[in-house]
Amino acid sequence: MAPSGSRSIKRSCQTVLYWIPVIFITLIVAWSYYAYVVQLCIESIDNIGQKIVYLLAYHVAFILFTWAYWQTIFTKPMNPLKEFHLSYSDKELLEREDRGESQQEILRRIAKDLPIYTRTMSGAIRFCDRCQLVKPDRCHHCSVCDKCILKMDHHCPWVNNCVGFSNYKFFMLFLAYSLLYCIFITATDLQYFIKFWTNGLPDTQAKFHIMFLFFAASMFSVSLASLFVYHCWLVCKNRSTLEAVRAPAFRHGADKNGFSLGLSKNFRQVFGDEMRYWPFPVYSSLGDGCSFPTCLVNQDPEQPTSPGHNPPPDKTVVGESHQFPAKPLRESQSRLLNSAPSWTENGGAEDKERRGTSNPAMAIENET
Repeated sequence: MAPSGSRSIKRSCQTVLYWIPVIFITLIVAWSYYAYVVQLCIESIDNIGQKIVYLLAYHVAFILFTWAYWQTIFTKPMNPLKEFHLSYSDKELLEREDRGESQQEILRRIAKDLPIYTRTMSGAIRFCDRCQLVKPDRCHHCSVCDKCILKMDHHCPWVNNCVGFSNYKFFMLFLAYSLLYCIFITATDLQYFIKFWTNGLPDTQAKFHIMFLFFAASMFSVSLASLFVYHCWLVCKNRSTLEAVRAPAFRHGADKNGFSLGLSKNFRQVFGDEMRYWPFPVYSSLGDGCSFPTCLVNQDPEQPTSPGHNPPPDKTVVGESHQFPAKPLRESQSRLLNSAPSWTENGGAEDKERRGTSNPAMAIENET
């Protein structure tokens, strides 16, 4: 009982510690709301028109920012489907084998019916000992969550959550709107910050809130801008942070651009096909997170033409039968690389892509 009780206390302490960064950000945002709305707009700005415009614009940025932050924090990371988990008999068979090669033969047999194209650097099947499953492409085990996360990007302490397939769009919008929030505060607070140093403000507590608000917003703007630009680059290249550090390995070797389908398709894979959903933190990403089309055609001759699991329909696409990928992965690759109507590119990009798929035996990289 004692060891169990100590583990429970340890987990409780860890849970509290993990929430400290989120509580810190929440307190900073709550103070910034008070400082901007009450101390700056209500107490310091005399012009009624300017006050109304500032308050309206501020609350739009504030609502979008807090909405995206909430979604990033409380959207549960997606885990691999049950088809990727080992059955009881497979677990027993794997445990009885001592030799690594024999274990790999068992895993290869299991993976034969799954849409898996990536391997370890040594060419072995990617297997998670803790979760007892064959890892889907782009899936990684998070040591903090102690789970395998689909298309894991990183574990972010500022949201106390794993950023992955289910909430990566929300994380991108959180970065965008938090940057917009900080830039807006910095720009509108600047003239009053200058007045603070020229003794143009009345000697009240508002002047100190205005000064610290400007410092905090400008410093956060710099760090958020660098992080946002980096993740925009990752979206354009269709890479996760982990894949940027270490390129995914296929049967032919590591390829950092293995999942890149071109700028437009890479963007739509995260944000979806319908533009009206792009600015809002509502789920609109394409796919099921377990399988992804690649620009590498016929890369795995051992892969079956009919994988054992069928992904659920993509609910975010209205009025189309299109799924991403709804068919076997190789068919999805061919469809995407051949510019299906739902992924049509404009002008020369379409012609270039059509030319690039004329030889299906080649590994194709369609970058725009």
